[in-house]
Amino acid sequence: MGLPERIIMVLKSNLNAIVSAAEDPEKILEQLIFDMQEDLAQLRQATTQAIASLKIQEQQYNQSTTEAQEWERRAMLAIQKGDDALAKEALSRKKTHTESANTLKAGLQQQTGQVELLKKNLTAIAGKIAEAKSKKELLKVRLQTSKSQEKLNNILGSVNANSAEATFARMEEKILKAEALASATAELNADELGSKFAQLESGSDIDDELAALKAKIMIVNSASQSALPPSDAT
Repeated sequence: MGLPERIIMVLKSNLNAIVSAAEDPEKILEQLIFDMQEDLAQLRQATTQAIASLKIQEQQYNQSTTEAQEWERRAMLAIQKGDDALAKEALSRKKTHTESANTLKAGLQQQTGQVELLKKNLTAIAGKIAEAKSKKELLKVRLQTSKSQEKLNNILGSVNANSAEATFARMEEKILKAEALASATAELNADELGSKFAQLESGSDIDDELAALKAKIMIVNSASQSALPPSDAT
């Protein structure tokens, strides 16, 4: 495939279609950019050679033009000296250089057009390479995003939603039971503490009453002993 055909292929390439291929899109894009850069290097080399050839032709054209002018001057000098034969020889030399200059001028115009075309293609490929690199980075991000999304979908697909929901419900039930048990234990502890204080308060009243009764009995006994007559022994 010639260089112009490859340039047309590069300009018409569709990067989005490559992404949908079975191969690795990133590697394909890298290979595509590498090929475009190879084409750019070849085109730059061809352009450099064409410019060098153009400069050589320009030098040859200028030299032929100068030679023709110089032989015309010599022919005029020979005429002034009255030497027509020498003047004809000078004019013959002038004709030869003039024809050479005209031939070089035609080739020079053609070579100039070729150089301009090569420069234009060189600029076009350089622009396409920059565009391809930009698209490659964008498509690379899209590809990574799609892979991440696919991985997430696989993870979500591997999770059993019903099983997870049942597990959460079972854990919630256990937590509710534990909270109820803790509340009941606190309530029982509060009742036991109140009962102990009630017993303490109730026990205190009975002890007071018992002490009062004992004191009363002691008074009664003391009074009874004082009322009895003295014994014989006394």
